Amino acid sequence: MSDRPALLIMQRHLGQLTPFLESAYTVYRFWEGPPAGVESQIQALIVAGEFELDKALVERLPNLKLIACFTSGYDRIDVAWCRARGLPVTHAPAVNHEDVADHAIGLILSARRQITAGDQALRAGDWTPESKTITPSLKDQRVGIVGLGLIGEAVARRAEVLRMGVRWWGPRDKPAPWPRADSLIALARDSDILVVACRADDSNVGLISREVIAALGPSGLLVNVARGQLVDEPALIDALKSGILGQAALDVFTDEPVESALWADVPNTVLTPHTAGATTEAVQGMLMLLLRNLAAVFAGEPLVTPVPD
Repeated sequence: MSDRPALLIMQRHLGQLTPFLESAYTVYRFWEGPPAGVESQIQALIVAGEFELDKALVERLPNLKLIACFTSGYDRIDVAWCRARGLPVTHAPAVNHEDVADHAIGLILSARRQITAGDQALRAGDWTPESKTITPSLKDQRVGIVGLGLIGEAVARRAEVLRMGVRWWGPRDKPAPWPRADSLIALARDSDILVVACRADDSNVGLISREVIAALGPSGLLVNVARGQLVDEPALIDALKSGILGQAALDVFTDEPVESALWADVPNTVLTPHTAGATTEAVQGMLMLLLRNLAAVFAGEPLVTPVPD
């Protein structure tokens, strides 16, 4: 038995963290099945915030000291439940919001200017003298941002530079240089492009409802770089197939990895595999915060980035 603290990495895609942790910790990977009898050794769980916390597992780990969320978002972690059991939760805030905003703008450009579709047409041999594609300018497009946090503000700044008008909506008003809509429906109705950038929790699942999608309309573009569960996905697919909604550009989905067959025949979409915040620099920043929080908890020092109250 090692005298080093033992960690359990919960999600397979976080397995890439193993080499950075093994020098100081004994590392187990949940998908491999931790060796029998190590439950009492595990002192920290490494998790991604978009996955639901395995509460039954947590209750089998008597010496657990920390739920270390590698990501900025922690929407599927029941923080109150953890705190009631004396378990702090950490995350990686303010690391990748600028990168997510870059990606949102990339999705807008790809969808509105038909960049992805143009690439596919050229490769398929469909570029002919008669096939010139005419696309709308971004100038004067009205961008509505759902959630004016770090990501939303970063998107708004970029949209202004691209000569687009900006409005936003969130459940709570705040000082901002852009006007706040009276409601989400009003924002969607008055927008050409609706960017979902808000934090997800149990209270706003399906926030982008069938009614919101219809208000955005047949020439509208829905962009989601937040969480898949914020959008009523069946309603979105129906709206795209029927023409109720013009376009969608999505980086996140209700279930991930997404079942590709679900989207195979959905028109007017640009889809990316939840990579908006996954830049080299952002991942390095998240790793550094993870390492600092682990070092702090095992040294009995204050955590560096605990989830706020």
